[in-house]
Amino acid sequence: MRISRKSMGFAAVVAASALVLAACTSSSSKSTNPTTKAAVNGGTLTVAEVNQFSSFNMSTANGNSDINAKIELATRSNFNFIDADLKVQKDTSFGTYEVTSQDPLTVKYTVKEGVKWSDGVQVGGADLLLAWAVYSGYYNSGTTGPDGKVTTGINYFDYAGTTTGLGLTALPVLGSDGRSLTLVYSKPYADWEISFSVDQPAHVVAAHAGLKDEQALIDLFKATPKGDPAKPAPADPALKKVADFYNTGFDSTTLPTDPSLYLADGPYIVSGVQENQSVTLTKNPKYTGDHTGKLDSIIMRTIPDAQAEVQALHNGEVDVVSPQSSADTLASLKQVQGVTVQQGDQLSYDHLDINFSGVFADANVRDAFMKTVPRKAILDAIITPQKSDAQVLNSQIFVPANAGYADSVKGNGSSAYGDPDIAGAKTLLAGQTPTVRILYNKNNPNRVDEFTLISQSATQAGFKIVDVGDPKWSSLLGGGTYDAVLFGWVSPGVGVSGVPQIFGTGQSSNYNGFSDPAADKLMDQLITTTDTAKQVSLEQQVDKAIFDAKYGLPLFQSVGVVAFSGRVQGLGKYQANQYGVWWNVWDWSVTS
Repeated sequence: MRISRKSMGFAAVVAASALVLAACTSSSSKSTNPTTKAAVNGGTLTVAEVNQFSSFNMSTANGNSDINAKIELATRSNFNFIDADLKVQKDTSFGTYEVTSQDPLTVKYTVKEGVKWSDGVQVGGADLLLAWAVYSGYYNSGTTGPDGKVTTGINYFDYAGTTTGLGLTALPVLGSDGRSLTLVYSKPYADWEISFSVDQPAHVVAAHAGLKDEQALIDLFKATPKGDPAKPAPADPALKKVADFYNTGFDSTTLPTDPSLYLADGPYIVSGVQENQSVTLTKNPKYTGDHTGKLDSIIMRTIPDAQAEVQALHNGEVDVVSPQSSADTLASLKQVQGVTVQQGDQLSYDHLDINFSGVFADANVRDAFMKTVPRKAILDAIITPQKSDAQVLNSQIFVPANAGYADSVKGNGSSAYGDPDIAGAKTLLAGQTPTVRILYNKNNPNRVDEFTLISQSATQAGFKIVDVGDPKWSSLLGGGTYDAVLFGWVSPGVGVSGVPQIFGTGQSSNYNGFSDPAADKLMDQLITTTDTAKQVSLEQQVDKAIFDAKYGLPLFQSVGVVAFSGRVQGLGKYQANQYGVWWNVWDWSVTS
């Protein structure tokens, strides 16, 4: 499971909001038996995925996962979407947005008349205002400590993305048509085009929070003053009820008995959920947009084991697989007749993060631990067998295909962590034998390999490693049950807001308590800078600050693989971001 980084209000992120692991990716496609049959409308397509569905709200920290994002993409509409070339494409059948002023930056969003939730309610201004309240952090007054925990005041919505961008806006103006909203920014915002859209249905949130209707929710937002961390007011009880429901009310591993908890305004709607096993999607009869689905139904099956996915494809139990890639997986897929295999670099990377507290409060201990990490051995065990020219990743911001990568690596300090330096680590420890608890996903073979190799190497320097791996690792992020963690970030491939989301002081995805006032200032500049060359320069400076602080280490850029049977049509070319094969789910079809 990978957390998705959000830079788009509709779920790009998980999670998922995006660090710039940008648009240059390689891909290849090979078919062992290409089909010539014509596609037809209707039918069922079954897709195997690694991870389990857990929430109908992937915008929260708890729901921000890749699989929740994929299901949301199929069931929700937006002002735009990201295509296979990582370009932003507008969907005017949902609504429009226009810049009405450059100084100050003013953007008007209008949902098209007739766009409805699956219960028949028009998508409108209240939905837009709710999304703004979540994404902007406007009502928050919380001040966070070094560990990222709120010490004074309150932060209402548990938003997985960063509030630094929409936090530049004032209380929006709702249009008299009931379907529009206008945002006015106090400064330019680099990601304005991909930062905002409809999230959860306002009338549902209002009802479950005990409000009369969505107008009462609008009135509540208008009447509640902006949060002030310098003078935090007591929590507003009505707003807290709204936020509490938003934060947890849509979480479910089964199909809720209340259909309002899984409304759709996109081409498909969830019609069934078998806990930890499958999600079934069927056509949304209320959808009237341009992305009408061609299939009658889609079944997402959870199959964590890569070889089991390949076997299911071979047996015809599933039509599409996107397993965790490995040399064994690729070899097995190439033995399956009648399938097309797509490969490419993913916009994701595995990394080791170290807490800035507990045993690692001392920078020397963090430094010592980082010196023991056998990154080349990890690369050779996991990635090199799939990609012979793979390199250890030496940046937290860029991947090798990015123009800024090489220069960043020259100056960010990553060279101090090439081959393991056990002697150097022992010198820094000066006789100490720190106990380090490492969290990772025990069900992920790559993470098991990473943990094993790091444990063996760190033990040589005197560290006592405790295995706290857990299949439910993501729910433990930011808690006090571990000292270091292994996981992956995945990016939508557009925008820069993912940088402060992860590395900004007190931000939603800053799980290890990293805090650098100088880096925060750089990130504040980053999100208000529209010049791409200046963005790269700022990101390079942030990259250096991360290494200087002994944050942890990037390990490798991930390799992705997708395979599908000859009856599948419309999947398009390889997509590198967190949506993967789902990026154009409305185009999927099957042959007769």
